[in-house]
Amino acid sequence: MLKNVVAVVLEEVHPFELGVACEVFGLDRTADGLPGYDFALAGARPGPHATHSGFAVDVPYGPERLAGADLAVVTASAIRPHYPEPLLEALCAVVADGGRVLSICSGAFVLGAAGLLDGRRSTTHWRHSDELAERFPRTVVEPDVLYVDDDPVITSAGTAAGIDACLHLVRKAQGAEVARGIARRMVVAPHREGGQAQFVNRPLPEGGGDSLAPLLDWMRHHPDQETSVEQLAARVHMSPRTFARRFQQETGTTPHRWLVGQRVLLAQRLLESTTESVDAIAERCGFGSAAALRHHFGRRLGTTPLAYRRCFGGG
Repeated sequence: MLKNVVAVVLEEVHPFELGVACEVFGLDRTADGLPGYDFALAGARPGPHATHSGFAVDVPYGPERLAGADLAVVTASAIRPHYPEPLLEALCAVVADGGRVLSICSGAFVLGAAGLLDGRRSTTHWRHSDELAERFPRTVVEPDVLYVDDDPVITSAGTAAGIDACLHLVRKAQGAEVARGIARRMVVAPHREGGQAQFVNRPLPEGGGDSLAPLLDWMRHHPDQETSVEQLAARVHMSPRTFARRFQQETGTTPHRWLVGQRVLLAQRLLESTTESVDAIAERCGFGSAAALRHHFGRRLGTTPLAYRRCFGGG
């Protein structure tokens, strides 16, 4: 169930990340046939909370509002050495009672202080990933992803990655059609490509040159084409070595891994929106066989194409 949703606000809260939780769960879309949520803001205490942008947010509830929550969204705020114990206890109680917790950006540090990351995978903004790993050594930090779902704990990377994590949870709990409906209203993609490695500041190779965006667009629209690094490099008039280095710098991964990711994303969309067989989808996506699709689907998403279709299929 996903009905009772609480956004957790701390002092020096980041308005955008708080706004993500408010936009996904706090806006009444029932007139569009989408589910409504019992949404509220809660903090360590009720009352005004400062934002890091110079204005205040009125938070009506304290930690007691987390009792019975299906989801607690811990929004980003200034990282501090300690967090209010009653709030940490309330977050642990959400999980103990069968609910979920989701952090956006530095909100992962609150979950770490509550012990909710222990023995789990997690992520946060790439600028803070080393600090998160150092402070909470019992979690495995994955710095290159947009979000990590280690149910019932979901952690997301910086800023807009909170949208990805929230829509993922909606899709998981309420189906792909609901997630698509919310995404349409927000004018965002229901699935976003790649991880946050592509946003880490890296120097471009000497010589500059044009972006690989046109090539990436071509690859995205031709997932069934078998292409080697040599063939791709020739398309952009680079040597294979220069191309491989530039590709890593622009996407954070290799051409093969990027293309596999695009193929899996296309397979997800087809499983959600069509009744085509797994064999036909594997062919359309460039995997060649259902066995290859199942292999890569399982590695990326931890499930099978048929199980995914049972959960999210609407075609």
